[in-house]
Amino acid sequence: MRIGDIAERAGVSTRALRYYEEQGLLPAERTARGQRVYEEAAVERVHLIQQLFAAGLASRTIVELLPCVDSGEASEDALALLQRERDRITESIGELEKARAQLDRVIELSLHPDPEHCPALRAETTPLPV
Repeated sequence: MRIGDIAERAGVSTRALRYYEEQGLLPAERTARGQRVYEEAAVERVHLIQQLFAAGLASRTIVELLPCVDSGEASEDALALLQRERDRITESIGELEKARAQLDRVIELSLHPDPEHCPALRAETTPLPV
């Protein structure tokens, strides 16, 4: 199957397919004229790659997991890698939640400033002359 065919069937760009090949995620044979030719199973593999990217995995991590996909057996190393990735994502979620809470506080102070956080409110106002 040629690159345009697989791109259409998998719903991705040809540029994405070239990137997947460059990263070692998607093997392609070459014709005598240098054109890429993919096996029928490549569509399913592209869908898997997209799912792994959507799960937050980097291409280098996906490359490490693909031998397990190809063999149909999850190794202990692969499971440990997935658990580390899950822990990394969980930590990122925690950091994002802290950032959101801080932003909520800034928004609240912007809407309802108080003298403690707004120097302009601390200054004593002088009465207007009568």
